Amino acid sequence: CTLLVYCTDLPPTSIIITFHNEARSTLLRTIRSVLNRTPMHLIQEIILVDDFSNDPDDCNQLIRLPKVKCLRNTERQGLVRSRIRGADVAQGTTLTFLDSHCEVNRDWLQPLLHRVKEYCHPEALPKLVGRET
Repeated sequence: CTLLVYCTDLPPTSIIITFHNEARSTLLRTIRSVLNRTPMHLIQEIILVDDFSNDPDDCNQLIRLPKVKCLRNTERQGLVRSRIRGADVAQGTTLTFLDSHCEVNRDWLQPLLHRVKEYCHPEALPKLVGRET
């Protein structure tokens, strides 16, 4: 990947991270790795979705970081519903989902967005058709 040249006009992405009772230091490490190892123009926003953790203040502390927004569920919803909630408010043209306890490496996002830009054509997307009854 280091020898490849990627498009310069890649679409910005909304990065969605869901968590439940994750250590604040772990969340901070994940977010800092994204902010430090990703070109800022490719990050539309980082959306944290707190799936009703015991400490409601976790998310509020992290919104001080650039581009970070926080949502808190009023009850446990689980991983998929929490990700959908984050996707519903996302403003980026693409969505990127990360686990709450990971670190990204340098140049991690460009190959993903390059593929999206290269292969995502509206006419090639599947269409859902209602079933006749």
